[in-house]
Amino acid sequence: MSGKNHQVIKTLSVLLADSYLLMLKTHNYHWNVTGPHFGALHTMFQGQYEELFAAVDELAERLRALGEKAPGSFADFTKLSKLKEETGNPAANDMIQNLADDHETLAADADAVFKAATEVGDDATADVAIERMQLHQKTVWMLKAHLAA
Repeated sequence: MSGKNHQVIKTLSVLLADSYLLMLKTHNYHWNVTGPHFGALHTMFQGQYEELFAAVDELAERLRALGEKAPGSFADFTKLSKLKEETGNPAANDMIQNLADDHETLAADADAVFKAATEVGDDATADVAIERMQLHQKTVWMLKAHLAA
């Protein structure tokens, strides 16, 4: 890991790990959601996990472009991730709140990547981080709209 890019690589690896675990959690919720809003939530969760699938590829490829190997195992992701794995069967509203909380974490992850990349003049990684921040902030808003009374 080069000294100049150390913090960029570290923060980008965390964003990748959190994104992968959130993709898995969202896919789980897509499969297991029940209740009166099943159809809308099932479809929404599918769009979210598909977007995350594309994102993890982009993040891993950015790491490779920086000369670093991308973490690629559940063991690696678990060590790096700040997210809590879903092991239960939460109710639909709890799923929505869990995902909103996790997307807030990923927005913060992306902000950390942005700051690290900006500090070393890595505009390409900063651009990726801005895109991820915007997406996660928008997703939080959309998820929370489902919980509004």
